[in-house]
Amino acid sequence: MTGSQHSCSEARPYPVAKWRLIYSPAADGPTNMAVDEAVLHTVGSQESLPTLRVYRWEPPCLSIGRGQSVQDVDRRALEAAGYDLVRRPTGGRSLLHIDELTYSIVVPEDDPRVGGGVVESYRRLSAGLVRGLERLGVAEIVADERAANREVEGAVCFEVPSHYEITVGGKKLVGSAQMRAQGVVLQHGAIPLHGDIARICPFLTDLPDATRVRTRATTVERVLSHRVSWDAAADALVAGLAEALDLTLDLGHLTAEESAAARELRAGKYTGEAWTTIA
Repeated sequence: MTGSQHSCSEARPYPVAKWRLIYSPAADGPTNMAVDEAVLHTVGSQESLPTLRVYRWEPPCLSIGRGQSVQDVDRRALEAAGYDLVRRPTGGRSLLHIDELTYSIVVPEDDPRVGGGVVESYRRLSAGLVRGLERLGVAEIVADERAANREVEGAVCFEVPSHYEITVGGKKLVGSAQMRAQGVVLQHGAIPLHGDIARICPFLTDLPDATRVRTRATTVERVLSHRVSWDAAADALVAGLAEALDLTLDLGHLTAEESAAARELRAGKYTGEAWTTIA
């Protein structure tokens, strides 16, 4: 169990809350998105506690945002590499999920940690992400409100930081996206740990400039000059979120209902062409 740390005289930013913590085994892209949605439904019906889940992808997977055209993706190149393709239920642009830590937070909209609308909720949750990265030794992190850069076009999520997304040395380090349904907020995001951040480029039809992507995005390894394991990154992120958001995290797992719903969503939605090509 992970809890927040405060002295008796220190004001808490939020009332202490109990959330469920899930360390998920590696799974394919459709399974990961189906699990996030299944958890959203049970949190929305108050059958499950608010949930923080950390997970990884196997095989690697390219995901596209809810409103993004699948025509942005070179599906033949993905298939040749043995990589998956999935459409996220959240917005944003293309991500290649490989050598990364992914998190998802599912919490009712009336929780003060996501209060104040989309931009404000990003700000509040970013404080926990920043604290987790600081625990790994990442310094000089910036997570602020920024105007959308209308001059930058393209299909790569990590080219353009959005409101309260996290940058180090001017380069994006965390990409997050959010959706709201059933009175619940689902935010998930990716933290690239190591490898070439521009590996996504050959799998996109507009062939983004790899050098440009590398100048605008980075990995934990590049920032720290040494490699961090998935387990170490996950533990740091979990502890940082607990500390910054005043959480008691109880280690748990998916319920039988969530597992069954995830299987149905995977088969009926996230592996289907109707969902993949909807935009």
